[in-house]
Amino acid sequence: MKPLVSIITPLYNSEKFIVQTINSILNQTYTNWELILVDDCSTDATLQIVEEYTKQYSNMYLLKNQVNFGAAISRNKAILQANGKFIAFLDADDLWISNKLEFQVDFMQQHNCDVSYTSYYQIDENGNPLNKLVKALPKLSYNKYLKTNYIGNLTGMYNVATLGKITSPNLRKRQDWLLWLSAIKKSGKPALGISKPLAYYRVRSNSISSNKIRLLKYNFLVYKKGLGFSYVKSIYYMCLFVWEQFFIKSKLIVATTQT
Repeated sequence: MKPLVSIITPLYNSEKFIVQTINSILNQTYTNWELILVDDCSTDATLQIVEEYTKQYSNMYLLKNQVNFGAAISRNKAILQANGKFIAFLDADDLWISNKLEFQVDFMQQHNCDVSYTSYYQIDENGNPLNKLVKALPKLSYNKYLKTNYIGNLTGMYNVATLGKITSPNLRKRQDWLLWLSAIKKSGKPALGISKPLAYYRVRSNSISSNKIRLLKYNFLVYKKGLGFSYVKSIYYMCLFVWEQFFIKSKLIVATTQT
């Protein structure tokens, strides 16, 4: 039997997108998965929509926060409940291409890989192609990954059997960066990138990540609070981040025609 993949999806007022997201999981050619959804006190119809799916599918599970904790704690809550050999993440507004899990699990098994990630397309808020492809680097060492976040969280997967369960610190943004840093460091091997685009990232106009200047303060918190670097060391790595982000990572975003 193929190994079980646990898919982690935090929810907060996601009624506009969650049906598309869940359907992209249901359409996977790889069928041995479980989906753990965590509702973070949504005030729209998200909860009702998801409850209908969990009534119909025995491999979908819904957890409910009693107060609004944020994405990091919600993801961690799901991770601790996960049963899979592999853990993958898909936010409630993003999408997977139908062979994403099958291709990635096979890749990880063939390459004895602890952490993997893929290229992905960008779409706008309404799901229209932005004709931009974010290319995955072939591999990421811990030191390289310290300089900026190269892993699209919706594409990442790690091996629980070799690494154990790895959770996120409670930061408002960029907690996924710290999770993947922890996974790569614990592995002792570079994370491996898959050049094939296997997901669609939805660019939201009101998101923090859409404003690179505003995001800088959260990147600083990764170094200072998340990694415990001194103020001086955090500033040093912020300089490396700016160089890496704007002069190297930016070149990985290329024009394309989405299929």
